[in-house]
Amino acid sequence: MPTVVLGYVPKPEGEAALAASIAEARLRQADLVVVNSHRAHRGDADAHERLQAELDEVRARVEGAGVAVDVRHPETGLEASDDLLNIAEEVAADLVVIGLRRRTPVGKLILGSNAQRILLDAPCPVLAVKSD
Repeated sequence: MPTVVLGYVPKPEGEAALAASIAEARLRQADLVVVNSHRAHRGDADAHERLQAELDEVRARVEGAGVAVDVRHPETGLEASDDLLNIAEEVAADLVVIGLRRRTPVGKLILGSNAQRILLDAPCPVLAVKSD
């Protein structure tokens, strides 16, 4: 079964990537693996509960679109790009989808390090999506 892997963060760029990954999974008749490596909740029980609720909502949205989903929140201590790349290799991903945030003209000269690493090292094509 084809597999699309999404690097998800609960931000506008993550929401844009989620919508794109659902569309791609439906188009490819693929399963979707959602990877969230956001670590802002560490040591904060309330933040952890909010994150779990957000990921439950993501699962419901994907399932509601008729796509099989596996939501993962690795707590490996690795960089987000490493988590995403490791999972993409593990599941033999056909496509990786990531969200990019808008940058200033100067910021455009330097792509985010996680995004750059994923674009350069992914074992498959990468779809990079900007939020509106």
